[in-house]
Amino acid sequence: MTLAIVATRAGLGLEAPPVQVEVHLANGLPGLTLVGLPEAAVKESRERVRSALVNAGFDFPNTRRITLNLAPADLPKEGGRFDLPIALGILAASGQVPVEALEGMECAGELALDGKLRAVPGVLPFALATKAAGRTLIVPRPCADEAALAGESLPVLPADSLWEVVSHLLDQERIPPHRLSVPPTAKAPMADLSEVRGQQQARRALEVAAAGGHNLLFAGPPGTGKTMLASRLPGILPPLSEEDALAVAAVRSVCGLSLDEHWGQRPFRQPHHSASAAALVGGGSKPKPGEISLAHKGVLFLDELPEFSRHVLEVLRQPLETGEIHLARASHERRFPAQFQLVAAMNPCPCGHLGDPRQRCQCTASQIQRYQARLSGPLLDRIDLQVEVPALPPEQLTAQTEGEPSSAVRERVMAARERQMARGALNSELSGKALEAACALDDNERAWLAGVLEKLKLSARAYHRVLRVALTLADLQGEPKPTQPHLIEAIGYRQLDRLLKGG
Repeated sequence: MTLAIVATRAGLGLEAPPVQVEVHLANGLPGLTLVGLPEAAVKESRERVRSALVNAGFDFPNTRRITLNLAPADLPKEGGRFDLPIALGILAASGQVPVEALEGMECAGELALDGKLRAVPGVLPFALATKAAGRTLIVPRPCADEAALAGESLPVLPADSLWEVVSHLLDQERIPPHRLSVPPTAKAPMADLSEVRGQQQARRALEVAAAGGHNLLFAGPPGTGKTMLASRLPGILPPLSEEDALAVAAVRSVCGLSLDEHWGQRPFRQPHHSASAAALVGGGSKPKPGEISLAHKGVLFLDELPEFSRHVLEVLRQPLETGEIHLARASHERRFPAQFQLVAAMNPCPCGHLGDPRQRCQCTASQIQRYQARLSGPLLDRIDLQVEVPALPPEQLTAQTEGEPSSAVRERVMAARERQMARGALNSELSGKALEAACALDDNERAWLAGVLEKLKLSARAYHRVLRVALTLADLQGEPKPTQPHLIEAIGYRQLDRLLKGG
């Protein structure tokens, strides 16, 4: 009896739990049995591995009974990443590769029938987990750059074929560790705020949202620049730290998306209003992150907000509060990151021209009521800034003067965020006790604010969001605490009813 153990990892969401491939050769009726909750693609690896071993010139133990166990047995296994560790396990169990050579190694890769290695998705989370375990990683060469993003302390050995891996393990031809020749840089240009004409109030709200990490809703007639403004938010946000850039890249890696085009940039996701709840939060028979997780550390923009299904919009409520997606199913449980800023845009009515001086609204009162009722109060309560984007006068629209560029706004945003981080967190993330201490309202300000809250019928959540916005306004001006003008402006951003009634 021979037992060979090869280490790999399962690709489940952003987690990469360790998996041991155990191989047992015994006398008896020839055959190959694969156990350990393998899904269809893993079961099919038996034929790929058999053909790859034979075509690469190795001996396949056809006369022995082969048992393959993917441990732990209760963890579902999926994809073709197990081909390479299964092949190495069989070679080690049959004595063609020394078992000692596999110590401290982890590997993943899909095998072609001729023994060549093909890329697999989700390599970056795999590499980060391997780095944390202090082991060496063997991956197909097309995955080497992605794996190397985990850091120079992780030895990454890229290979083109099974034969190349075996030559390395036999110490015949060593594979040199892979290093990134050129650090990844973003290739996609970012839209600049200078291209936006007029809309000073909306630009102000965009800056406040960027400075404090607040959620934002633009309301106004069609064609007034709501989408254009929203797309400029990533350009005024601070650059991602290395840790955050890896977290964003890990989500894209699991989803099979390119890492190069937007490396180091804040994500900007814009799902269509026909998207399902699963597309937004993630899930499916093989759970993958949704649009919310793809917007992690960036912006989720929902255009035509009332056109989304009511059920789809309601699933936003929990991740807006907790910053993560928790999917609980009968057979599995997954957690995906969801620290994003929500930016939404909507028309005030189905035709879009309620309160528009350029064109008369054609909607009936019942149509307007049904349209606006698609947005629940609890969801709107979680949106800090609710801003009107009116139609521009022709003279502003045709003016040649450019607006303030994103670079100048970003400097103010970064300065405001530095003040917030000195308190321990962004204003949008401050707990109630820390928020009250940072605002330090005196008795007169508290009495005045209590009267305003009573008159406007604002909830306790809305009260704290008013304080957060007021604190951000003070941070942008370099003041130690918000004053009454800051509170007045912050309260003005909660007047969605006035916006939807056409002013």
